Amino acid sequence: MAGGDQRIASLVLALRRLGITDTRVLSAIEKTPRECFVAEPFRHAAYDNTALPIPCGQTISQPYVVATATHALDVHENMRVLEIGCGSGYQAAVLSHLCRRVYTVERHKPLLLEAEARFRLLRLDNVTTWHGDGFKGWPEQAPFDRILLSAALPEVPVPLIEQLKPDGILVAPVGPVASSELNVPIPVAKSDTESICQLLTKIIRRETGIEQEALIPVVFVPMMAGMPRETRTPNGRKDSKV
Repeated sequence: MAGGDQRIASLVLALRRLGITDTRVLSAIEKTPRECFVAEPFRHAAYDNTALPIPCGQTISQPYVVATATHALDVHENMRVLEIGCGSGYQAAVLSHLCRRVYTVERHKPLLLEAEARFRLLRLDNVTTWHGDGFKGWPEQAPFDRILLSAALPEVPVPLIEQLKPDGILVAPVGPVASSELNVPIPVAKSDTESICQLLTKIIRRETGIEQEALIPVVFVPMMAGMPRETRTPNGRKDSKV
């Protein structure tokens, strides 16, 4: 346990050095055991400031990107937050420490089942999940105070913006979508702008229109419309394919 505490402390210190100073965001990351959200072969790197692969061709995002997106959302304890792209469940778990309820959507059923098991294990009772198409958002639960997209797309669909409350904030990686299924956020220090695929973007819905602000360069897995086909793995489990 002491070793884990040391790794968490080192990660928080690294995030502070990168400019993440919001104490509520850092506390939420500190409370979220990232090793629970990665596969056994990658647990030694759970607290490294890097993205890691998870099943179905997805990733668990770099902690710096998670912290930046969470800070940009400006979440408060009485808010309802929608996440599109649950993945491992790590981002939703971080958000759960900051708001009243997190609603998270995932199109890959195997990922969602594993994330739900983690939420139960960690007793995160304020996380509600749905197996569905993230492009549609979650209209039955709208409007939301905040929306976070954990996958990239060329532009944010209007139906998602319409599910925001007035003055609500949406954060998403926006820009050209790379063809690879295993793209990860670029290292913070990378300066080769030709490799930049998207910009993490903050959108505020105003009565007069939307305000938009580019935050940091990232490369995320693409956001896909519709539901994936399910296939059975050799061990009999169902897996998802795009």
